[in-house]
Amino acid sequence: MRWIDVICGVASLLLLAGVSSADALEWPELPQKDGAAEIPAQEWPMRSGPRSVRILVHYPGGDITRVTADTGLMLTLHNWGGVDCVGTAAPTVLANDLNVVAICVNYLQSGPVDSIQGPEPYDFGYLQALDALRALWFVKDGLQQREIAFADDRCFCTGGSGGGNVTLMANKLAPRTFACVIDMCGMKKLSHDIAFAEAGGSDLDARWSRDPASANYLSSDAQELRFVGHPLHLAEMNRLGATAKILVVHGVKDTTCPYEDAQEMVSLMQSEHVDVEPHFVTEDMLDGTVFKSAGHSLGDRTQIVLQLAGAR
Repeated sequence: MRWIDVICGVASLLLLAGVSSADALEWPELPQKDGAAEIPAQEWPMRSGPRSVRILVHYPGGDITRVTADTGLMLTLHNWGGVDCVGTAAPTVLANDLNVVAICVNYLQSGPVDSIQGPEPYDFGYLQALDALRALWFVKDGLQQREIAFADDRCFCTGGSGGGNVTLMANKLAPRTFACVIDMCGMKKLSHDIAFAEAGGSDLDARWSRDPASANYLSSDAQELRFVGHPLHLAEMNRLGATAKILVVHGVKDTTCPYEDAQEMVSLMQSEHVDVEPHFVTEDMLDGTVFKSAGHSLGDRTQIVLQLAGAR
C-alpha cells in the first residue's frame, strides 16, 4: 500500500471518530467553560492497549455561551517534548483576539519522557496529527450536539517546532479541513539525520532504525509519509481540493529544524501550485518584540500568529 491511499482514506476514518481500541473508552462531554477533557485515541502499535489524549479547550471569554456564528476553531500545538500549550501561541489570547475556540492537544508522545527519553521512535507527525484532528472533531461535534452555531469555515491550526510539524501533517492528512495553517519553525521531513541520528544536519534524534528486524524499523513508505513536501502527495492534496493557505514561518539560521528543509518544502509546494506563503525570518526583520531571533526560537509565537492573522 502506498501512502496516497492513507491521505484519501483518512477523512472518512476521522468522520467515524476511529473504530479501534478507542471504542473501549467513553467520550467525555465538551467543557462548558475553559477546561480539560480526556478523549479516546486510536491504539499506538508501539504500545498495545487503549489510549487517551488530554486536550485543553479555551472559549472566547472563557465560556461556551460566548461562542457565536462567527466563532471559528483553532488548534494550537505544543513543541517536541512539550505538553499542553507550551511552545505555541497562547490559546486564551487566540480565543479572545481571533474569536476562536482554541484547542491544545497532548498528542502522542507529549512530554519529555516519551518524546525524548523513551525507547520508541518519535512518531513525527503521523498519529500525532490524527490525535489533533480527533480533538478538533470532538469540539466541533460537541458544539453541533448542543446546536451551538459556529463558523465551520473558520478552521485553523498552528504550532511551534514539533507543533509546526504536526500542523503541517494535520493539513496533509485532512487537506479540506483548514482555511489557514501557520507552521512556526516545524520539521518539514523525517530526514536521514533526524531519523537515524546521523552526523550533520539537525541534532534531533527520532530513534528510528534501518534494521528491518528492529521494532523501530523505518520503512521507505513511512518515511515518505512524513515528508510534507512529497510531490506526489502534494498533487493528491490538490486533486482532493485542498483548502488551506499554508504560512511557513522559519528562521534562516535555524539548524534544529534546518532552514534548508523549509526552503525545499516551500519550493516543492510552489511547483505543485499549493497555496503556500513563506515568511523566512532574517536578522534585519528582528524587532525585539515579535521576532527576536532568526534561529529556531523565532520570538513571541503568540504575537507572530496575531501579526500574520492581522495581515489576512
